[in-house]
Amino acid sequence: MAHLSTRLTERFGIDHPILSAPMALAGGGALAAAVTRAGGLGLIGGGYGDDAWLDQQFAAAGNIRTGCGFITWSLARQPHLLGKVLEHQPAALMLSFGDPAPFAGEIAAAGVPMICQCQSIAHVRQALEAGAAVIVAQGAEAGGHGHARGTLPFVPEVADLLARESPDTLLLAAGGIADGRGLAAALMLGADGVLVGTRFWASREALVHAKHHAVAVAATGDETVRSSLPDIARRLDWPRPFDIRVSANAFIAKWAGRDRELRDAIEAEAPAYKAAFMAGDPQGAAVVFGEAAGLISDIPTAGEIVERIVAEAAVRIRSGAARLRV
Repeated sequence: MAHLSTRLTERFGIDHPILSAPMALAGGGALAAAVTRAGGLGLIGGGYGDDAWLDQQFAAAGNIRTGCGFITWSLARQPHLLGKVLEHQPAALMLSFGDPAPFAGEIAAAGVPMICQCQSIAHVRQALEAGAAVIVAQGAEAGGHGHARGTLPFVPEVADLLARESPDTLLLAAGGIADGRGLAAALMLGADGVLVGTRFWASREALVHAKHHAVAVAATGDETVRSSLPDIARRLDWPRPFDIRVSANAFIAKWAGRDRELRDAIEAEAPAYKAAFMAGDPQGAAVVFGEAAGLISDIPTAGEIVERIVAEAAVRIRSGAARLRV
């Protein structure tokens, strides 16, 4: 199998410059462990903070080296969870969607690299001030929560900033990356590796309902939308400017432009939404995937995904260089 060595693989002692995104609910211990076993690094999704769930997922990962990620504004409401996870000696701790500074000292004291996912240049500067070892430049193509920047221009802009001001800080690209072409492109843009969400969401180890997987396999990249409606239905008070990319389904169509009406009807709609999600109803609740769904045609193991991405990236890099006359 091909190997693509970068500063990321050297610093984290992994074979391939691929991390799995710590997807809330979907990114459990089995998925994270499978990515690590395949030569990448898997991150467990700490999500909105559930002690019992975190215990279950670290148990599912077993002795395999994994990391963990949190939704930062939610972690601030349950800060004890950080210490709980650090007891597992994770390979990395990722923070997204909020100021990492209140948690940076505890993470540094534990000797754990801090990864900060960023959606703007202001976020990048905030993360650097907090001592981030790794910056994730997340484009709006990504599934789940994010904001407005496009991956293609955002990644090299962040790469330039880091080269000028913090050259030892590593950079990962995220948003719309699902195959070897995406990895090769990210490396050419100046990233040290990639953080992959939707493609690993569409794997056998992910904690995702089979009906949701089927929707993603059938979808094109056009069939997603950014919205606040799923968060309203789940009674999650997400801060601005973040919203969530999900499938453009019947739930979205029903409530589009009617945020206030959904809030007014929440006592009935919240339990209905939860029931639909738990049942895997792909029309009654959001299915969380990104534009990369248009690049997905099957549900393989996470290990197969890593192998495919690396092999294709190596081929693309070699063939691309051969085609060009410099």
